[in-house]
Amino acid sequence: MEDYIKTLTTAFKKNANVKNAAGQKAYMRNQFEFFGMTSPIRKEVQKTWLTKANLPNKTKLENIVQTLWLKPQREFQFFAQELTFKYVKQLEVKDIVLIEFMITHKSWWDTVDYIAANLLGAYFKLYPEQRAIYVKNWLDSGNFWLQRSAILFQLKYKDQVDTEILSHVIISLLGSKEFFINKAIGWMLREYGKTNPTWVVNFVNSQKLEKLSQKEALRLIK
Repeated sequence: MEDYIKTLTTAFKKNANVKNAAGQKAYMRNQFEFFGMTSPIRKEVQKTWLTKANLPNKTKLENIVQTLWLKPQREFQFFAQELTFKYVKQLEVKDIVLIEFMITHKSWWDTVDYIAANLLGAYFKLYPEQRAIYVKNWLDSGNFWLQRSAILFQLKYKDQVDTEILSHVIISLLGSKEFFINKAIGWMLREYGKTNPTWVVNFVNSQKLEKLSQKEALRLIK
């Protein structure tokens, strides 16, 4: 594990761009440090560490992800979530703890949205019995990143969206003044509207959504 992270770190450092890093840090409100790689360059640099032949054993995933998540440069968190996605078909029931860790540490939209749509969405398809448990816990948590994840985990479900859960989550969060909640509600409804516009229109018309949510929800529906 140490060699895996060490060689990755060396590659990231070799491709650092100080000027880009300053701009990226400012864009993220100075919350995170950056090496300054653009997304295409980072993905090209890290490709070797994500090939099937070089993937660590699944038993080491949790330690690797948590180690990378605590490093200052944001590229390590991007890599960690993309590494986790390589094991998406091997997720175990207990991996919800790791997913929740990633959502609640160094939380911002650039990681939370990827985790919710790609990792959490896949996890809840594998273990649907876990949905109600964690959705309730997250709605009650007061943590708006967990609440945003409860909204967005079905983002890629299309005709498999559980509208009962979606309705419950949104109605539970009505009245929130948090931008990231209201934006997520609109985004999720807009996405589901591509599959079932009638349901979305009826839902929007039946609820007192924030203007931002309503505008986003109906933006693509004529």
